[in-house]
Amino acid sequence: MTSSNDAAHAISSPYRASGSLHGQTVLISGGSRGIGLAIAVRAARDGADIVLMAKTGEPHPKLAGTVHTAARELEEAGGQALPLVGDVRRDEDVARAVAAAVERFGGIDVVINNASAIDLSRTDDVDMKKYDLMQDINVRGTFLLSKLALPALRASGQGQILTLSPPLNMNPSWAGKHLAYTMAKYGMSLTTLGLAEELKGDGIRVNSLWPCTLIDTAAIRNMPHGDVMVQAARGPAIMADAAHAVLTGGNLVTGGSPSGNFYTDEEVLAAAGVSDFSPYSLGAPEDQLVPDIFL
Repeated sequence: MTSSNDAAHAISSPYRASGSLHGQTVLISGGSRGIGLAIAVRAARDGADIVLMAKTGEPHPKLAGTVHTAARELEEAGGQALPLVGDVRRDEDVARAVAAAVERFGGIDVVINNASAIDLSRTDDVDMKKYDLMQDINVRGTFLLSKLALPALRASGQGQILTLSPPLNMNPSWAGKHLAYTMAKYGMSLTTLGLAEELKGDGIRVNSLWPCTLIDTAAIRNMPHGDVMVQAARGPAIMADAAHAVLTGGNLVTGGSPSGNFYTDEEVLAAAGVSDFSPYSLGAPEDQLVPDIFL
């Protein structure tokens, strides 16, 4: 079975880029595997400089890849990579990553808030340690990394923050299905909403991106029946291409404000000229793919 890392690169992409991240410095959290790594590899193919901050410094028994193997993959793709073992829950680790990016590459142009924890348990069943983990990684980690990178993003003159979080869908069904996780993901989205407004005079674009379908990742595979679920998923490459389109294409979709948008992968890529999404799937027909949550 194809791993989520392999799936990021195994397709012939239908996306044709109109812009490039060449020479830009991208700081990404949790980029050692899955969607984060796929986004980083796509940027590296342009010749971007990538700072990877992830917790996995040594091989994990259940998760493929480390921050160091990811860095080698980025360099093989054509970029420069700075791997850092760090935790977005630790202020000093995040501050160190921002400082290292500025020292090594001269600044930061793009921050990608990718690190996230998931637990879809209902309120009776959710462990409070898992609740705290989701709040600390998803909400606080997104806020902290964005906050500490702001001086460098302002200095860039073309700074961007892209967070992998859903539209703020106030249909109560999403809160009712998995309240703890919904609160954590919506906290990330509120950070996008608030920073876009707060920073609109600073020239920093702040947006969110979310997939329309289930994406094959280690987190999904490690869930109960995950190996079966991902057979009706798309590979991470669709999110990598969509993130690239957002970061290089500005207000592709809205035609209005380049900041404060909650994009989906399909609408971004459709605006970039993609009409057939089947190359991104892992084999299931398009009408049998599992829709992602919050949409």
